[in-house]
Amino acid sequence: MPSLIRSATLLAASLLAACGGAARGTAQGSTPAQNVLTEAEHRAGWRLLFDGRTLAGWRAYGSPIMAPGWAVEDGALTRVAPAQDIITVERFSNFELRLEWRVKPDGPPANSGIFYRAEEKEGEEIYQSAPEMQVLDDARHRDGQRLLTSAGAVYGLYPAVRGLSKPPGQWNAVRIIVNGTRVEHWLNGTQVARYELGSADWLARVRASKFVEWPRYGRATTGHIGLQEHGSWVAFRDIKIRVLP
Repeated sequence: MPSLIRSATLLAASLLAACGGAARGTAQGSTPAQNVLTEAEHRAGWRLLFDGRTLAGWRAYGSPIMAPGWAVEDGALTRVAPAQDIITVERFSNFELRLEWRVKPDGPPANSGIFYRAEEKEGEEIYQSAPEMQVLDDARHRDGQRLLTSAGAVYGLYPAVRGLSKPPGQWNAVRIIVNGTRVEHWLNGTQVARYELGSADWLARVRASKFVEWPRYGRATTGHIGLQEHGSWVAFRDIKIRVLP
């Protein structure tokens, strides 16, 4: 009897180990959850700007309500029809913003953008006050022919790095850091641009661009995060922010 008990015990232990290994393998091979925070992110002060289910926390630029044409599709904040630029209800000064974006390989060549420190003023467009990180189908859109207007660029001011954006249909990872006057753009793990608002270099670039027409451009010290409507399908997910001191 003792030998039979030992054999049964060993068999049970082997089965448990096999099941545990299979479970671990499934977890390791699974797709990471979207629009959720890890415990480490919670501890570090991150919070979601998009919950993956609703449009809560967003509204149309210049309006108290959300713009038609934006919807939640497959867990992504998606421009699905003619719409308006949208912004966060909240305003932010110093922060680190992370998100992912994706464009389609068919339909009109995609063009969109991510704005920060956007201000609202009647009769003005969002780009007249807010710097923009370009979102683009570099291969099909004409703006992809110039580095100043390609994906990842500080639109019209600081150039992108060629070849960083992924093909249409794949997700691109964005990181934007705004801390005082210092700004960084990162695309798919590579720093694309680093600049200082109000510096001699920045002022010279503004004077040489279309933004010279708008005196409030890049001057705000706090403002909204914005997503651009520019006539094409685009999706955003995992939109999260960490406020910096």
